[in-house]
Amino acid sequence: MPHAIQIWQTRGPEVLNWTPIEVSEPGSGQECLRRLWARSTSGFHHPDQIDQYLQEFAMSKTAITSPELAPPVGPFSQAIEAGGFLYFSGQVAQDPATGKVVEGAIVAETERVFQNLSAVLKAAGKSFNDVVRAGVYLTSMSDFVAMNGIYAKYFSQPFPARTTIAVAALPLGASVEIDLVVKA
Repeated sequence: MPHAIQIWQTRGPEVLNWTPIEVSEPGSGQECLRRLWARSTSGFHHPDQIDQYLQEFAMSKTAITSPELAPPVGPFSQAIEAGGFLYFSGQVAQDPATGKVVEGAIVAETERVFQNLSAVLKAAGKSFNDVVRAGVYLTSMSDFVAMNGIYAKYFSQPFPARTTIAVAALPLGASVEIDLVVKA
């Protein structure tokens, strides 16, 4: 059920208490805040302050899509911009032309993964220099050294934070999948 935040002032202009309230219609939480401000004798000092607080607590999401890649095969976006960051869905070595994972083992797959990630970065107006975190998923940890050799070509110091995890299986039978978090 949608929620809004009820604000009331207890002491001075900077001390606020917050209480979640149920809201029946979209936007009515904002309207509730505006009514509270209008009724308040000491409330916010300026109507723009209510907009500042609303923006602070509202979260918007924007999908990022690269025309260079095949559309996702499920209910997810290639990347989402929210809260000053871009969150990338994992990319496997899917060839956009065929829809199949490229052949050639871990080196070819990792190269294709980075080409796919690069396409989404380009669509967002970003580069690998903007990446703050990477998640790497391998079906075999024996592929770690080969994957790491390709990975190192795309990043420079300070390197993004990274987690590498061994998994039982990946979509399309891929050997490697990588997701990113990027500063927007």
